[in-house]
Amino acid sequence: MKTAGRQELIAKLREKGLKITSQRLAIIDALLENRLAHPGATLIFNEARKKADRVSLSTVYATLKEFSENGLIRQLEFDRMENRYDGNLSDHVNLVCKRCGRIQDWDLPAPLDAGDIRREAGFVVTDSRIECHGYCRDCVGEPGESV
Repeated sequence: MKTAGRQELIAKLREKGLKITSQRLAIIDALLENRLAHPGATLIFNEARKKADRVSLSTVYATLKEFSENGLIRQLEFDRMENRYDGNLSDHVNLVCKRCGRIQDWDLPAPLDAGDIRREAGFVVTDSRIECHGYCRDCVGEPGESV
């Protein structure tokens, strides 16, 4: 699983010519500290405020949008729950629990090959996202229990 670390994200910010501010660093830290939860903007905001009290919710949204547009993170949009953010940029499946909203990564056995898709289907892949919706281990409960 390829998940960017703090120094890697800072290096990518520099490569893209983006400013490195205390607010952005606090947002990066909040993302990384909660990466397994695929945090939403509200959680990121609450965590970032602990390190940089001048972070506003609008700054968090703008920063997450900019990070996403520059390929530093993935924004996961949902119809029925808050958008979430994923620092794992490798090919993987997001397992989304319909009860608690938990999202966990499941590594693909073989990466998707955009070249194969282009050659065989004539389709140019710019981004991909694979999800399975169901119930996580905690929400399934005991065997025989209905979900």
